[in-house]
Amino acid sequence: MIDITIPKPDVTITKQDNPELSNIYGFTDFHLITREKGGIFMFYNDNDELLFVGKARKLRPRIKKHFQDNVSPMKTHRDEVTKIEICLVEEPADREIYETYIINKLQAKYNVDKVFYKQT
Repeated sequence: MIDITIPKPDVTITKQDNPELSNIYGFTDFHLITREKGGIFMFYNDNDELLFVGKARKLRPRIKKHFQDNVSPMKTHRDEVTKIEICLVEEPADREIYETYIINKLQAKYNVDKVFYKQT
């Protein structure tokens, strides 16, 4: 058996109720997410339920794309996201393993690829 430990988040940003600054779906702290490093990201709702897990070579542009793109699996669920956790993981193979593991271990609600558990 392989023992995988889910990394602790390096950055966590949360949705603001009435943001005064420019925002995307209530998030104003995208500047805290690196543009240049790779890793995995997790979207949570206000019940701390994992909604979606993704990976990226460059985190900030990829995460923002989920809130702006019409082909994102999150496009109809963007309003549900209240917290984003980011874990820096530079190795592409490690990102792939963590993403697949987290999707299945924590049963991410809106991931459709890499799902090995039965959704109810």
